[in-house]
Amino acid sequence: MSPLRLYLRAIAAMTAKDLKAEWRSREMFSAMLVFGLLVIFIFNFALEMKPAERGALTGGILWVTLAFTGTLGLNRAFAAEKDRGSLDGLLLAPVDRSAIYLSKTLSSLVIMLATAAVLLPLYSLFYNQNLLLPGILLVILLGCSGYVLVGALLASMAVQARTRDILLPILLFPVAIPLLVAAVKATGAFLAGVNLSEIQPWLLLLAAYNLIFLAVAFMAFDYIVEE
Repeated sequence: MSPLRLYLRAIAAMTAKDLKAEWRSREMFSAMLVFGLLVIFIFNFALEMKPAERGALTGGILWVTLAFTGTLGLNRAFAAEKDRGSLDGLLLAPVDRSAIYLSKTLSSLVIMLATAAVLLPLYSLFYNQNLLLPGILLVILLGCSGYVLVGALLASMAVQARTRDILLPILLFPVAIPLLVAAVKATGAFLAGVNLSEIQPWLLLLAAYNLIFLAVAFMAFDYIVEE
């Protein structure tokens, strides 16, 4: 079997392991979903937006909700392995360590997108805004991908700290600012019906962010987990 096939099989096996464990307990998904619903409810009742204001604020509210719920899930991406004592075993596995990073990224992305799939229709219902548009779904896919790419890398760094639950948001939010700004702007532009040529720079920024941090992770992950 070729090294590439072995590498991909290792990623698939570790991703499936994480998703099966989450499917049995639904611990993280339930926590993220409840937290996301609470954020939506708080914004809904606290802001008391008029119909004309909802479109302008929807992008910001949506991405605050997704960022907070995503951070909740990323906090447990490596912490669960650390608490069970299985992280050292993963690091000793005869596979390139980038496979561990990619598997954690993929499992976190699946859970984050599953949470978003439930939150989007509920948000549309509460705020009377149709978010189930192809352009917005593309933005959510790119934005969530970039968020977990950088979040999984920083989570692997924070997992060794005793204050990891506090440390990860402190590290993650400043680094994710370009991603969140681009996602908010692109979401608002799609809702406003802006011409695609004006949205394209934000989409390219999201794609570039994903590629940059994927490359950074491949170069840095081995060194981070060694430390």
